Amino acid sequence: MKTPHSRQNESFSARRPVLTVVVIELLLLLAVFAAGAVATVKQLDYTSPVLMSFTPIALVLIIYLTLRRKWRETGFRSLRTVPASHAKYYIPLLLVLGTLALKGFTELTLSKVVFFIFFTLLVAFVEETIYRGLIFKTLLRKSAVAAVVTSSVLFSITHIMNALSGQSMADTILQLIYALLLGAALALLMLKNGNIVPLILFHFIHNLIQFLGNDRQDAGTFPYDIFILIVLVAYCVWLTFSVRTKSSSSEGSTSGSSVVH
Repeated sequence: MKTPHSRQNESFSARRPVLTVVVIELLLLLAVFAAGAVATVKQLDYTSPVLMSFTPIALVLIIYLTLRRKWRETGFRSLRTVPASHAKYYIPLLLVLGTLALKGFTELTLSKVVFFIFFTLLVAFVEETIYRGLIFKTLLRKSAVAAVVTSSVLFSITHIMNALSGQSMADTILQLIYALLLGAALALLMLKNGNIVPLILFHFIHNLIQFLGNDRQDAGTFPYDIFILIVLVAYCVWLTFSVRTKSSSSEGSTSGSSVVH
Protein backbone atom coordinates (compact mmCIF):
# COMPACT_ATOMS: atom_id res chain seq x y z
CA MET A 1 0.00 0.00 0.00
CA LYS A 2 1.33 3.40 -0.93
CA THR A 3 1.80 5.96 1.82
CA PRO A 4 0.93 9.66 1.34
CA HIS A 5 4.67 10.43 1.30
CA SER A 6 5.35 7.90 -1.46
CA ARG A 7 2.50 9.29 -3.54
CA GLN A 8 3.94 12.80 -3.22
CA ASN A 9 7.22 11.54 -4.67
CA GLU A 10 5.45 10.11 -7.71
CA SER A 11 5.41 12.04 -10.96
CA PHE A 12 2.26 13.91 -11.98
CA SER A 13 1.58 11.34 -14.74
CA ALA A 14 1.70 8.53 -12.19
CA ARG A 15 -0.71 10.30 -9.84
CA ARG A 16 -3.05 11.64 -12.55
CA PRO A 17 -2.68 9.38 -15.62
CA VAL A 18 -6.03 10.27 -17.21
CA LEU A 19 -5.54 14.02 -16.77
CA THR A 20 -2.01 13.68 -18.16
CA VAL A 21 -3.33 12.01 -21.31
CA VAL A 22 -6.04 14.65 -21.74
CA VAL A 23 -3.48 17.45 -21.45
CA ILE A 24 -1.11 15.79 -23.95
CA GLU A 25 -3.88 15.27 -26.50
CA LEU A 26 -5.30 18.78 -26.11
CA LEU A 27 -1.88 20.38 -26.49
CA LEU A 28 -1.23 18.35 -29.64
CA LEU A 29 -4.59 19.24 -31.18
CA LEU A 30 -4.18 22.89 -30.23
CA ALA A 31 -0.75 23.02 -31.88
CA VAL A 32 -2.01 21.40 -35.08
CA PHE A 33 -5.17 23.53 -35.25
CA ALA A 34 -3.18 26.74 -34.70
CA ALA A 35 -0.69 25.75 -37.40
CA GLY A 36 -3.56 24.83 -39.71
CA ALA A 37 -5.19 28.23 -39.20
CA VAL A 38 -1.95 30.02 -40.05
CA ALA A 39 -1.41 27.85 -43.12
CA THR A 40 -4.98 28.54 -44.29
CA VAL A 41 -4.68 32.29 -43.88
CA LYS A 42 -1.32 32.41 -45.67
CA GLN A 43 -2.42 29.79 -48.23
CA LEU A 44 0.57 27.56 -47.56
CA ASP A 45 1.22 24.03 -48.81
CA TYR A 46 -0.82 21.18 -47.26
CA THR A 47 2.27 19.87 -45.45
CA SER A 48 2.88 23.21 -43.71
CA PRO A 49 0.57 22.70 -40.69
CA VAL A 50 2.34 19.47 -39.79
CA LEU A 51 5.80 20.97 -40.26
CA MET A 52 4.95 24.06 -38.21
CA SER A 53 3.44 22.07 -35.33
CA PHE A 54 5.39 18.79 -35.31
CA THR A 55 8.90 20.30 -35.61
CA PRO A 56 8.78 22.14 -32.25
CA ILE A 57 6.91 19.18 -30.70
CA ALA A 58 9.70 16.84 -31.83
CA LEU A 59 12.31 19.12 -30.28
CA VAL A 60 10.37 19.27 -27.00
CA LEU A 61 10.05 15.47 -26.94
CA ILE A 62 13.77 15.00 -27.56
CA ILE A 63 14.69 17.46 -24.80
CA TYR A 64 12.16 15.96 -22.37
CA LEU A 65 13.18 12.34 -22.96
CA THR A 66 16.86 13.27 -22.68
CA LEU A 67 16.68 15.41 -19.55
CA ARG A 68 14.33 12.99 -17.78
CA ARG A 69 16.25 9.97 -19.09
CA LYS A 70 13.04 8.37 -20.32
CA TRP A 71 14.14 7.11 -23.74
CA ARG A 72 14.28 3.47 -22.70
CA GLU A 73 11.19 3.74 -20.50
CA THR A 74 9.25 5.13 -23.48
CA GLY A 75 10.26 2.16 -25.61
CA PHE A 76 13.40 3.31 -27.42
CA ARG A 77 15.39 0.11 -27.14
CA SER A 78 17.68 -1.97 -29.31
CA LEU A 79 15.89 -4.18 -31.82
CA ARG A 80 17.76 -7.07 -30.21
CA THR A 81 15.39 -6.82 -27.25
CA VAL A 82 12.61 -8.20 -29.46
CA PRO A 83 12.76 -12.01 -29.19
CA ALA A 84 13.50 -13.77 -32.48
CA SER A 85 10.37 -15.85 -31.95
CA HIS A 86 8.31 -12.63 -32.02
CA ALA A 87 9.47 -11.62 -35.50
CA LYS A 88 6.38 -13.33 -36.96
CA TYR A 89 4.15 -10.77 -35.27
CA TYR A 90 5.53 -8.04 -37.55
CA ILE A 91 4.87 -9.91 -40.81
CA PRO A 92 1.34 -8.47 -41.30
CA LEU A 93 2.88 -4.98 -41.21
CA LEU A 94 5.05 -5.98 -44.18
CA LEU A 95 1.90 -7.22 -45.91
CA VAL A 96 0.25 -3.83 -45.38
CA LEU A 97 3.31 -2.03 -46.79
CA GLY A 98 3.46 -4.36 -49.79
CA THR A 99 -0.21 -3.84 -50.54
CA LEU A 100 0.17 -0.06 -50.42
CA ALA A 101 3.16 -0.25 -52.75
CA LEU A 102 1.09 -2.19 -55.29
CA LYS A 103 -0.88 0.99 -55.98
CA GLY A 104 2.17 2.33 -57.74
CA PHE A 105 4.00 5.64 -57.43
CA THR A 106 3.76 9.09 -58.94
CA GLU A 107 6.59 10.67 -60.86
CA LEU A 108 9.45 11.00 -58.39
CA THR A 109 12.18 13.61 -58.16
CA LEU A 110 15.15 13.65 -55.79
CA SER A 111 13.96 16.79 -54.02
CA LYS A 112 10.47 15.33 -53.53
CA VAL A 113 11.82 12.06 -52.14
CA VAL A 114 14.25 13.82 -49.76
CA PHE A 115 11.54 16.19 -48.50
CA PHE A 116 9.04 13.41 -47.79
CA ILE A 117 11.68 11.25 -46.11
CA PHE A 118 12.20 14.07 -43.61
CA PHE A 119 8.47 14.84 -43.41
CA THR A 120 7.31 11.25 -42.80
CA LEU A 121 10.14 10.52 -40.36
CA LEU A 122 9.10 13.59 -38.37
CA VAL A 123 5.46 12.48 -38.30
CA ALA A 124 6.37 8.89 -37.39
CA PHE A 125 8.63 9.97 -34.51
CA VAL A 126 6.15 12.46 -33.04
CA GLU A 127 3.00 10.35 -33.37
CA GLU A 128 4.56 7.10 -32.16
CA THR A 129 6.36 8.78 -29.27
CA ILE A 130 3.13 10.47 -28.16
CA TYR A 131 0.59 7.70 -28.75
CA ARG A 132 2.51 4.43 -28.37
CA GLY A 133 5.06 6.02 -26.03
CA LEU A 134 3.84 8.66 -23.58
CA ILE A 135 0.07 8.08 -23.70
CA PHE A 136 0.33 4.28 -23.86
CA LYS A 137 2.86 4.06 -21.02
CA THR A 138 0.89 6.49 -18.86
CA LEU A 139 -2.38 4.57 -19.20
CA LEU A 140 -0.65 1.22 -18.77
CA ARG A 141 -0.53 2.09 -15.07
CA LYS A 142 -4.32 1.72 -15.05
CA SER A 143 -4.67 -1.32 -17.31
CA ALA A 144 -3.49 -2.82 -20.58
CA VAL A 145 -7.00 -2.48 -22.03
CA ALA A 146 -7.15 1.22 -21.18
CA ALA A 147 -3.71 1.77 -22.72
CA VAL A 148 -4.48 -0.03 -25.99
CA VAL A 149 -8.04 1.25 -26.51
CA THR A 150 -7.53 4.87 -25.46
CA SER A 151 -4.25 5.39 -27.35
CA SER A 152 -5.84 3.89 -30.48
CA VAL A 153 -9.01 5.99 -30.27
CA LEU A 154 -7.07 9.22 -29.70
CA PHE A 155 -4.73 8.36 -32.58
CA SER A 156 -7.77 7.87 -34.81
CA ILE A 157 -9.51 11.07 -33.69
CA THR A 158 -6.42 13.12 -34.49
CA HIS A 159 -6.82 12.18 -38.16
CA ILE A 160 -10.27 13.78 -38.34
CA MET A 161 -8.44 17.04 -38.98
CA ASN A 162 -7.87 15.82 -42.52
CA ALA A 163 -11.51 16.70 -43.17
CA LEU A 164 -10.57 20.33 -42.59
CA SER A 165 -8.15 20.19 -45.51
CA GLY A 166 -10.95 19.47 -47.97
CA GLN A 167 -10.98 15.68 -47.79
CA SER A 168 -14.42 14.16 -48.35
CA MET A 169 -16.40 12.84 -45.37
CA ALA A 170 -16.41 9.29 -46.80
CA ASP A 171 -12.62 9.32 -47.14
CA THR A 172 -12.26 10.80 -43.67
CA ILE A 173 -14.45 8.10 -42.08
CA LEU A 174 -12.50 5.38 -43.89
CA GLN A 175 -9.26 6.92 -42.66
CA LEU A 176 -10.57 7.10 -39.08
CA ILE A 177 -11.41 3.39 -39.14
CA TYR A 178 -8.06 2.61 -40.74
CA ALA A 179 -6.17 4.69 -38.15
CA LEU A 180 -8.12 3.05 -35.31
CA LEU A 181 -7.27 -0.48 -36.45
CA LEU A 182 -3.67 0.40 -37.25
CA GLY A 183 -3.29 2.18 -33.91
CA ALA A 184 -4.70 -0.84 -32.08
CA ALA A 185 -2.29 -3.20 -33.85
CA LEU A 186 0.71 -1.01 -33.04
CA ALA A 187 -0.42 -0.59 -29.42
CA LEU A 188 -0.77 -4.37 -29.05
CA LEU A 189 2.74 -4.81 -30.47
CA MET A 190 3.98 -2.28 -27.93
CA LEU A 191 2.22 -4.21 -25.19
CA LYS A 192 3.77 -7.46 -26.37
CA ASN A 193 7.37 -6.36 -26.95
CA GLY A 194 7.75 -2.92 -25.34
CA ASN A 195 9.86 -1.68 -28.25
CA ILE A 196 8.75 1.45 -30.11
CA VAL A 197 11.54 1.46 -32.72
CA PRO A 198 9.91 -1.08 -35.12
CA LEU A 199 6.67 0.90 -34.88
CA ILE A 200 8.39 4.16 -35.84
CA LEU A 201 10.12 2.44 -38.76
CA PHE A 202 6.83 0.98 -39.99
CA HIS A 203 4.99 4.29 -39.55
CA PHE A 204 7.74 6.10 -41.44
CA ILE A 205 7.79 3.69 -44.41
CA HIS A 206 3.97 3.46 -44.43
CA ASN A 207 3.53 7.24 -44.70
CA LEU A 208 6.38 7.58 -47.18
CA ILE A 209 4.72 5.08 -49.52
CA GLN A 210 1.41 6.91 -49.17
CA PHE A 211 2.85 10.35 -49.94
CA LEU A 212 4.97 9.15 -52.85
CA GLY A 213 2.35 6.68 -54.06
CA ASN A 214 -0.34 6.95 -56.67
CA ASP A 215 -3.24 8.83 -55.05
CA ARG A 216 -5.82 8.24 -57.75
CA GLN A 217 -9.27 7.71 -56.30
CA ASP A 218 -10.58 5.46 -59.05
CA ALA A 219 -12.30 2.12 -58.50
CA GLY A 220 -9.07 0.27 -59.02
CA THR A 221 -7.71 1.39 -55.65
CA PHE A 222 -10.79 0.32 -53.68
CA PRO A 223 -9.95 -3.40 -53.27
CA TYR A 224 -6.56 -2.48 -51.83
CA ASP A 225 -8.16 -0.45 -49.05
CA ILE A 226 -10.68 -3.15 -48.19
CA PHE A 227 -8.00 -5.84 -48.20
CA ILE A 228 -5.82 -3.83 -45.80
CA LEU A 229 -8.76 -3.27 -43.44
CA ILE A 230 -9.48 -7.02 -43.42
CA VAL A 231 -5.82 -7.75 -42.73
CA LEU A 232 -5.78 -5.26 -39.85
CA VAL A 233 -8.93 -6.73 -38.25
CA ALA A 234 -7.47 -10.23 -38.39
CA TYR A 235 -4.13 -8.87 -37.18
CA CYS A 236 -5.68 -7.22 -34.12
CA VAL A 237 -7.57 -10.41 -33.23
CA TRP A 238 -4.38 -12.46 -33.55
CA LEU A 239 -2.34 -10.05 -31.42
CA THR A 240 -5.08 -9.81 -28.79
CA PHE A 241 -5.24 -13.59 -28.53
CA SER A 242 -1.45 -13.77 -28.34
CA VAL A 243 -1.20 -11.14 -25.61
CA ARG A 244 -4.01 -12.74 -23.57
CA THR A 245 -2.43 -16.17 -23.90
CA LYS A 246 0.91 -14.78 -22.74
CA SER A 247 -0.76 -13.03 -19.78
CA SER A 248 -2.60 -16.20 -18.78
CA SER A 249 0.63 -18.19 -18.96
CA SER A 250 2.45 -15.62 -16.84
CA GLU A 251 -0.29 -15.60 -14.23
CA GLY A 252 -0.29 -19.38 -14.16
CA SER A 253 3.48 -19.49 -13.70
CA THR A 254 3.29 -16.91 -10.92
CA SER A 255 0.55 -18.73 -9.05
CA GLY A 256 2.37 -22.02 -9.53
CA SER A 257 5.57 -20.56 -8.15
CA SER A 258 3.78 -19.21 -5.10
CA VAL A 259 2.37 -22.67 -4.38
CA VAL A 260 5.77 -24.33 -4.66
CA HIS A 261 7.46 -21.80 -2.40
